[in-house]
Amino acid sequence: MADLTTKYLGLTLRNPIVIGSSGLTDSVSKIVELDKNGVGAVVLKSLFEEQIMLEANHQIKKAEADGMLYSDYSETLDYIDVHIKEKELSGYLQLIHDAKSKVTMPIIASVNCVSTMEWTSFAKQIEKAGADALELNIFVMPFNPDKACNDNELRYYEILKKVKKTVNIPVSVKISPYFSNLGKVILRLEEFGTDGVVLFNRFSSPDIDIDNLKITAADVFSTPQEIANSLRWIAIMAKRTKVDLAASTGIHDGAAIIKQLLAGATITQITSAIYKHGPDYVNEMLNFVHDWMEKHGFNYIEQFRGKLSQAASEHPDVYERMQFMRYFSDIK
Repeated sequence: MADLTTKYLGLTLRNPIVIGSSGLTDSVSKIVELDKNGVGAVVLKSLFEEQIMLEANHQIKKAEADGMLYSDYSETLDYIDVHIKEKELSGYLQLIHDAKSKVTMPIIASVNCVSTMEWTSFAKQIEKAGADALELNIFVMPFNPDKACNDNELRYYEILKKVKKTVNIPVSVKISPYFSNLGKVILRLEEFGTDGVVLFNRFSSPDIDIDNLKITAADVFSTPQEIANSLRWIAIMAKRTKVDLAASTGIHDGAAIIKQLLAGATITQITSAIYKHGPDYVNEMLNFVHDWMEKHGFNYIEQFRGKLSQAASEHPDVYERMQFMRYFSDIK
């Protein structure tokens, strides 16, 4: 019988399906429901650094408008700043604690961060609350023409270094594909101590309403076609880095899970498919993977993980080819 057990960030998971950071994991009841349906682990909805800082700033400005601040050195400033941050954090810590008391699967906390500010001290409290691991969802906007590529990359390394000094639990970094040399960045993250890399962030994107001449938001859910980019980079980096590689975005069925595992992924992070089909869809995906393994004679995931990675492929160049060159290739 096929065994879907796998390891991720040093944690034992009953299977490689991890529910990514989202509204699917923002309450104990939702996490319990996912656990009942057999997921391997969950990443909690992110604690947003910017949200905490903006809320503190908003309350300070409100206090100023209401005449509550009598000088630039008012103690009210410190009170509001500390109170807001503690309130936002305490709710998150309670979620970790309560979830751990209800389920046995790993609970991975998540922080959406853009700086190395004092929020990094939160990481220790997240560890104390019982989180099994911490995912740093980092995104430094690559659109500023005044910033050099190295400046943006250094921010990732600095955040990771600071957090790794603070906690003992495993730490992974979720990144975007927006780097001038993505492979080098992943290897540098390994040097700075990350235990895993999640490929990739999926951001809100703009769209344009041509009838009303308005900028709108594009679909928040991924499509199956979006698997291509993460599949390419999982395959390229598998066997070139010792850290765990988590595939994210565009994974909508059991076949997509198998593709990412064959490319070299350690686990797959899934959200959109669960939003669309519900938690019980996990069982359908798991059954597909199980039946496929039995059909092909695989007893364990390790027997085929990375079997079609770039390093193991008979046609490694196919993962690097960006242009359509079928005419010059026997790859159909």
